[in-house]
Amino acid sequence: MLASQNNIKSKIYTIRNQQVMLDSDLAALYQVETKVFNQAIKRNIARFPDRFRFQLTNEENEIFLRSQNDTFKVNLNEEKRGRHRKYLPYVFTEQGISMLSAILRSDVAIAISIQIIDTFVEMKRYLSSIIDLIKSAKTSINLCEKDILEKVEA
Repeated sequence: MLASQNNIKSKIYTIRNQQVMLDSDLAALYQVETKVFNQAIKRNIARFPDRFRFQLTNEENEIFLRSQNDTFKVNLNEEKRGRHRKYLPYVFTEQGISMLSAILRSDVAIAISIQIIDTFVEMKRYLSSIIDLIKSAKTSINLCEKDILEKVEA
């Protein structure tokens, strides 16, 4: 196993109400430099419409870096990617990450792509189960409220 599911989960962020991963995090997982990673994307840009990959704005980048500052301080042994970049980072949606498998064809890339997609699927299952629990709880609460009202009125 190249990366743990928890390691991958920790690199999935919500930006613009979408689950995304940073180009630098993906490059690290795929074991290539961010510059090389982004060059491969640019050579295949038709595969990455804006809904698959977008660049953070200055404001989004500042907010993101501020929110990640504690992580950088805690993890002193990790390379501090993304802190002082010349260009604003790109982020990839789940669809964009799926498309990466079409252009990154090494054995490592194939294995990492599968792990990342599996992690997204697992996160969706987990969220779905939470939603089901909330719906069930609401139904139970409504039934209890109805019972209480009937007893009070009787």
